[in-house]
Amino acid sequence: MIHPSAQVHPSAQVDASAEIGALAIIEADTVIGPGCHLVAHSIIKRGTRLGAGVRVDHFAVIGGDPQDLSFDRSLPSGVQIGDRSVLREHVTVHRATRADAFTTIGADNLLMAGSHVAHDCTLGDAVILANGCMLGGHVQVGDRAFISGGVAVHQFCRIGGGSLTSGNAVITEDVPPEALAHGRNLLAGLNLIGLRRRGVSAEAMAELKRAFHAVYAPTKACVAQAQGELAAGNYHTPEARHFLEFFLGGKRGRFIQPA
Repeated sequence: MIHPSAQVHPSAQVDASAEIGALAIIEADTVIGPGCHLVAHSIIKRGTRLGAGVRVDHFAVIGGDPQDLSFDRSLPSGVQIGDRSVLREHVTVHRATRADAFTTIGADNLLMAGSHVAHDCTLGDAVILANGCMLGGHVQVGDRAFISGGVAVHQFCRIGGGSLTSGNAVITEDVPPEALAHGRNLLAGLNLIGLRRRGVSAEAMAELKRAFHAVYAPTKACVAQAQGELAAGNYHTPEARHFLEFFLGGKRGRFIQPA
């Protein structure tokens, strides 16, 4: 159902089962999947693709231009949002800066009120961004990461899957998978509560702890330590191997450290 006061561009592809609220705006070259609910005053900009069952709340703006002074507004790009994701009031998600590229948000994500996802970001599945969280351009967030309210993440940083970043933290370095981050680039340990809630086995948790302590040895040479541990072939669980492999990727090459 489309409310009579909504503005829907003729070229927009809106599934018949979608619900479009009063004064919502859907621009050209957009796709609104089955079961989507665009609440009153939500705005879907050109180039945006919404999967099935996506909810966009009041005054959220999805697919706006990047806040990049060099960006060419005529360049075609967009935003892709996976199934069942929820974007609450005043959320902003900006489109990519490269031609035919997308800022990507996976499935089953919750972006709470006032959170911001900048251009070229990639979010996995089941990610939670709490109120007022801000992601700079090109940030990558792994599956099941929880980023608390008021957190600021610098451009090109990576937030590993299963990690938890505490409220009002400032992150300018990569946060490893399953880690607890707080303050300014500080590491508090592993997110053991999150691991237990997901039903991770005792063997996997033991290997992950061993990998964590090996990487964060007194030398703090994280990349070299991770390379050595992987080469030794002593880790067999996906959790431990994923943790170690994280240190071999990324552009910034810097990782949060214990206080």
